[in-house]
Amino acid sequence: MALAVALGTTSTLQAAQQRLTQEQALRLAFPEPARIERMTAFLSQADLERAREIAGPGVEIRSSVITYYLGRRGGEILGAAYFDRHRVRTLDEVLMIVVGPDDRIKHIEVLRFAEPPEYRPPEGWLRQLQDRALDDELSLKGAIVNLTGATLTSQAVVQAARRVLALHRVIAPFAR
Repeated sequence: MALAVALGTTSTLQAAQQRLTQEQALRLAFPEPARIERMTAFLSQADLERAREIAGPGVEIRSSVITYYLGRRGGEILGAAYFDRHRVRTLDEVLMIVVGPDDRIKHIEVLRFAEPPEYRPPEGWLRQLQDRALDDELSLKGAIVNLTGATLTSQAVVQAARRVLALHRVIAPFAR
C-alpha cells in the first residue's frame, strides 16, 4: 500500500512538473498564423568538433542528428526552436530554447523538470538569458547570476543555452 501511494505521488509530482507539450511550446514561441517547419541537421564529425569548441569547456554535445523547428510568418523567419534534454543532478530537464534571427536567445521554456520543484528555475531567473549571444558573458562566471540553492540547475541551463547556440551557429539555419 505504501509503495502504491509513493508511486502515485511520484507520478503526480512528475505530471505537475511537465507544464507544456512540445506542440504547445512551439505555438507559444511562434503563434498563429506562423508556420512551423520541422528540420533535421546531420552534422559531420568536423561539425561536431566545431560545435564543441564553440560551446566551450564542460558543455557536452553528443548527437550528430539535430532536430529543430523554424518559425515563419509569410517570408519572414521568426526564429528557430530547439529542444534540449539533459540531466540536472540525477533526473532530466527538457528546455525549449528559441533563437531569434539575430542569433540571440529570445525565449527559454521549461517543458519538463523531474528534480524536486524547489530546484526548478523560475521564469524571472530564466529571463536573464534572453537576448544573450554565445560569448563569455553567457556564463555563471559572466553575466548570469547563479540560482541560489540550485547551482546544478543553473549550470545545466547555462550549458544547455551554450550547447544550443553553438549548434545553431554550426547549422546556420537562417542562411539556408
